[in-house]
Amino acid sequence: MILVLAWVLGSALIAMVGQRYRFGFWGYFFASILLSPIVGALMLIAAVPKRQRGSTG
Repeated sequence: MILVLAWVLGSALIAMVGQRYRFGFWGYFFASILLSPIVGALMLIAAVPKRQRGSTG
């Protein structure tokens, strides 16, 4: 039971950090739930930030 709670809370934490990145909250949340929070964290480390509207570059 504690392991499941830690899994879900870890996934939620990764998803909250991932809001600013390409897959957004739900993408990182489901990836972390299905794979593992560790894999979700690795995806987050390799993530590309979302493009800002109106920015030139």
